[in-house]
Amino acid sequence: MRFTGILGAILLALSPAPLIAAGPWVESWGTALPLQPPPPSPFGNSRPPAPPPPAEPVREAAAPNPRLPYPATLQDQTIRMIVRTSVGGERFRLEFANRAGAAGVRMTAVHAALANPDGSIIAGSDRIVTFGGNREMTMFPGARVVSDAIELPVRSLAHVAVSVYLPDSTAAETVDDIGLMPTFIAAGNQAAAAELTEATTAGSYFWLRGLSVPAIEGGGAIIASGDSITEGYATTFGSHRNWPELLAERLQGEPDLQNWSVINTGISGNRVLRTGAGEAAVARFTEDVLSRPGAKWVIVIESINDINMSIMPGMPSAQVATAEQIIAGLNQLAERAHLHGLKIAGGTVMPTRGLPFYTEQGEAMRQQVNHWIRTSGRFDAVIDFDAITRDPADPLRINPQFDPGDHVHPNDAGNRAMAEAIDLEIFRSQ
Repeated sequence: MRFTGILGAILLALSPAPLIAAGPWVESWGTALPLQPPPPSPFGNSRPPAPPPPAEPVREAAAPNPRLPYPATLQDQTIRMIVRTSVGGERFRLEFANRAGAAGVRMTAVHAALANPDGSIIAGSDRIVTFGGNREMTMFPGARVVSDAIELPVRSLAHVAVSVYLPDSTAAETVDDIGLMPTFIAAGNQAAAAELTEATTAGSYFWLRGLSVPAIEGGGAIIASGDSITEGYATTFGSHRNWPELLAERLQGEPDLQNWSVINTGISGNRVLRTGAGEAAVARFTEDVLSRPGAKWVIVIESINDINMSIMPGMPSAQVATAEQIIAGLNQLAERAHLHGLKIAGGTVMPTRGLPFYTEQGEAMRQQVNHWIRTSGRFDAVIDFDAITRDPADPLRINPQFDPGDHVHPNDAGNRAMAEAIDLEIFRSQ
């Protein structure tokens, strides 16, 4: 007994102090991290066929491309990423990911702090982030790494700066390239700096997958799973105007729903059935929905890219899908959500008349998918985004008040209408 006690004392002395707080956690902010650059075009080395001339003039005020350039390789540089929480907590943890197929990543300094949206640090809030008590962390291909608990209280809807120093030549391959928030890149190790010196600005998240806080009973995470419409492609950069973040703001205005977070895992160009812009929804459901801490609900709005890729002139047959196949894919998302104890809401597919490749065939597919979403009973709730965003004078196109000019992605006003269309009572019925 004495020997055992001495051995135990030695082991405690050699081990870092336990830094992980007990109890469940809930993700407060998160994003999807597809492998970059995207896979080769389905057209191979040839150019895709030109679309037919548009049936109507394209409006000049089309939504600008929200992708900002970023370096393909980083070395001896600090990346400072700004995230906004949806729920608060007395402490938090960070999660990083490195996609399978990417090169290894070594981070020798990681800091977290309360921040202003411009990336400056609020005085006294900087914290060193450790991993099992170590300041340095290496992620091999396919790895996910969770930090020790960071003893810094965060409020709901607060900005947090996560600063990472990369000493080695590191390919930027695990990236959310449309983060819609400024990311600052500066030379040298400036992870602890209150303000970065001579920083350039990008708009992507690198390796940072999530931020979680201790869970409080009566809440959970709502995962917004979708494509560019969910990601917020046509919303104002840096303004938190995509519908998932607007939903998070609505929940914070309801005292009994303030423990619900909203996590945006939309990927622009994503499809239900086939990998292209990120893995297909049926493939990434585990990574981007089921494995999110505290996940209890998922809202799915996908299918438009499956439809559009099926009707584009000259598209290879291997990329074409039928409405029945899309429905089968959505049904599998519902099955898997229920298998893991999550509730799932199906969002109807919004109109696209005005796109250069719009066809009656594609419209018939959209109507068939929407009819199934509305009537199949496979979802715990249906959110009729189609009815909310369509033009009352022409239901086959998006409302002009919501159209940034590309006839498909809702603008800030359209995203607000989508967020307000979600019946909050579904979360009270848990």
